[in-house]
Amino acid sequence: MDRFLFTIIIIVIISCFGAAISTSKEIVEYLPGFQGPLPFHLETGYVGVDENEDVQLFYYFIESESNPKRDPLILWITGGPGCSSISGLVYENGPVKFEEVHYNGSLPTLISRHGSWTKVANIIFLDIPVGAGFSYRRSGQESHSNDFLFADQTYEFMRKWLKSHSDFISNPFYVGGDSYSGRPIPVITQLISNGNEAGNEPYINLKGYLLGNPRSFPEEENFRIRFANGMGLITDELYKSLVHNCRGEYRSEYISSSNVPCLQNLGLYQQCIDGIELPQILEPNCSAIVPPIKLPSQMRFIEQQYPLSSSFYCPDEINSLTSVWANDARVREALHIRKGSIGDWERCGSNLNFTKILDDTRPYHLNLSKKGYRSLIYSGDHDMVIPHQSTEAWIKDLNYSITNKWRSWKYRGQIAGYNRLVHRELFQHDDICHREGKQSGGGHATPQNKPDECFAMFKRCINL
Repeated sequence: MDRFLFTIIIIVIISCFGAAISTSKEIVEYLPGFQGPLPFHLETGYVGVDENEDVQLFYYFIESESNPKRDPLILWITGGPGCSSISGLVYENGPVKFEEVHYNGSLPTLISRHGSWTKVANIIFLDIPVGAGFSYRRSGQESHSNDFLFADQTYEFMRKWLKSHSDFISNPFYVGGDSYSGRPIPVITQLISNGNEAGNEPYINLKGYLLGNPRSFPEEENFRIRFANGMGLITDELYKSLVHNCRGEYRSEYISSSNVPCLQNLGLYQQCIDGIELPQILEPNCSAIVPPIKLPSQMRFIEQQYPLSSSFYCPDEINSLTSVWANDARVREALHIRKGSIGDWERCGSNLNFTKILDDTRPYHLNLSKKGYRSLIYSGDHDMVIPHQSTEAWIKDLNYSITNKWRSWKYRGQIAGYNRLVHRELFQHDDICHREGKQSGGGHATPQNKPDECFAMFKRCINL
């Protein structure tokens, strides 16, 4: 019998953290940095997975502001691997964000976000793999993970979470994420589908998956050259020379040292893009303005790197605020973080022991589409980390029939991006967040750059 069919009501484990149960959850009504009570329902908690539930996965659950009993349930996983899901919550599609002001040494201020996806959907923001965010091992042993263990533990988490939240079992369910999550999410979706077919309980009402600027196949980096030429970062002459001399392969590990013309061209290319902010090429490169200063205090670090006297506002400054906020004792208490479970919190774990095994997800996409699951694949057209051309290329490789040709779509009368519908209900790449769509002006974390347009895309897709 499947080991997940055994429901353990209460277990007591003696560890350095005292008594624990397999699933714990707490309601959060106030958050330090946010003025007044939260205008949405927030729950935080842990779900134990893996052998003896040694791995404790932390999550934030926010109910839909519309109709939580009927609206879709989204499991959101941030990329990395090893970046906390708080990145999605405060920077992309959650109901709060940090106020974009120069850091003054106090606790960062949280404000409400327009265009939160929680207006029409329930979202679980999950810290995974172990070592990401507030997730940890009770045994204290070194954490090891890989793409497939990542997927297995996510599936186990979801089944246990639904058992303790039975009111949401019938809600339409989607797995979503961005960047590196493009690798494990198709596997997770496949595991859920297989589990449903095998009769695993609870049955998960899986409808599809959502991916933003996803890592998907090995040749993605090769499309940066084409992107750079299209954006005017390199000349047509250099681009043609690169294509001729490198023959379409620009990754250093695959280029022979004897191919001197190719290597010389790549050197010129690198000079041209040096200082470009790859996740969003229109944003300033902060390291070129103030070199990083390593100081004992994270707060002092931000004060030194982004001084108040500067009239220049650096996007990296807002990304640094999560570390200040999440390491504050008042914040940890409000979130019900178990004392002693982790040391310093990092937005993206620097010491994560993760083995990247899966490098090509195209077979998973093909299989899931054959089973009738829907997918929304979107890209920001100013992302050079995973250029939209690479996303278009792997989708083209699947040889889907095109239902609607590439076309623009509008938000408030203005072009927000481009999309096309392929293979009935498989969505592609778009400049904001849409079908096979790309979002005009969007970067690597597209909802952060284009929140309202992405919300419009998301709402349209889940309501189809």
